[in-house]
Amino acid sequence: MQNHKHRSLTGAAVLSALVTLPLIGGCTRSNAALRTHLVTILNEQAEAWNAGDIATYMEHYWESDELTFSSGGQTVTGWQATFERYRRRYPTPERMGKLRFDIDRIHRLDARAAFVLGRWHLTRDDPIGGNFSVVFQKIGRRWLIVHDHTSVTEADDP
Repeated sequence: MQNHKHRSLTGAAVLSALVTLPLIGGCTRSNAALRTHLVTILNEQAEAWNAGDIATYMEHYWESDELTFSSGGQTVTGWQATFERYRRRYPTPERMGKLRFDIDRIHRLDARAAFVLGRWHLTRDDPIGGNFSVVFQKIGRRWLIVHDHTSVTEADDP
């Protein structure tokens, strides 16, 4: 009788695994697809930036008064204010330099939100870089940045 119970449990465990594995695989594929999509968005932003086109760079931000951008101990609220901040700080292609992102982590928060952590680098006469974290939210059919936090790396003391 003991063997019979063992076989039933094993059979149930196998059946459970067969039902669960496609769900896990689906989640993994879904997460991989989301990662690819968000990396593509960040690459498109870098391409727009490197072409000197802040307006196109901003197309991946939520065009809302609720967008937040934090940097240098201050938070700017709203898409327009964020756009104007970028234009003020980077008035010329030379000042903008060439942007590159290195992605450290992409974490899906839920079906409609994700967190991206990485580093940014501007190659120019006075190179600069730092860390960033952005929160993407799926709004309608698009994944848009709803919050951006960017910091500049401090120079190391010799």
